[in-house]
Amino acid sequence: MNPNSAPNITTLATIMARLRNRDTGCPWDIEQDFGSIAPYTIEEAYEVADAIERADMDSLKDELGDLLLQVVFHSQMASERGIFDLQDVIDGICEKMTRRHPHIFGDGNAYDAKTVTDNWENIKAAERDAKADGSALAGVATALPALLRAQKIQKRAARTGFDWPDVEGATAKIYEEIQEVQAATSADELTDEIGDLLFAVVNMARFHDVDAESALKSANAKFERRFRAMEALSGARFAELSLTEKEELWQLVKSRESKAMSNDQGKSKT
Repeated sequence: MNPNSAPNITTLATIMARLRNRDTGCPWDIEQDFGSIAPYTIEEAYEVADAIERADMDSLKDELGDLLLQVVFHSQMASERGIFDLQDVIDGICEKMTRRHPHIFGDGNAYDAKTVTDNWENIKAAERDAKADGSALAGVATALPALLRAQKIQKRAARTGFDWPDVEGATAKIYEEIQEVQAATSADELTDEIGDLLFAVVNMARFHDVDAESALKSANAKFERRFRAMEALSGARFAELSLTEKEELWQLVKSRESKAMSNDQGKSKT
């Protein structure tokens, strides 16, 4: 490695190959395999998303580097087994992006983002048909967060015509599932019915063009913000308060939050 040259993807691949060297490499890196590294890959993707949400561009740069390392790490392990290498990964994604953008690299037409998305999905569907698993649901990763995966497989199913005709049907299904949760008589049945209820809620979110994963993430943040405000108001004695007192605190926090939002909106209009 030339210390005077600017590092590039080849430099990173060389570093990883050295770390994985069975004789002179790092003991920790050497003993890893695809399964042991996969959780780190997922974690790094979430850290990229977190940096974006916080609008922290310095962190984003670092986290993207960590995520890139994961790609190189997996590619190096595959190369050692003679399956594929980093260049194959790069070649594959370049070919895929070219194939899926015929309006840019071919003779296709797309005049807005919706048309691009529709064309993309049609091309992916044709690719699935060419594979052994031609299911409309093929390729939706099982490791995705459950809400996100539910939304994706619902969209795939809807593209085949298997869908509610309108949002009323999706909404009615939620009430039906609530009744089935209430009628459950065992732990296993309750788990199954609650899963169906969550799936139905995701379906309604999809009809409203709401991303279920983002909606729940926002709800989590809102609950945490309000709960912390309750703790701050009550101090160390929060856990000792009665449920009625806690509910009063909750309503107080909500009221203050609503007033603050109204004031902010009023200022923005002036």
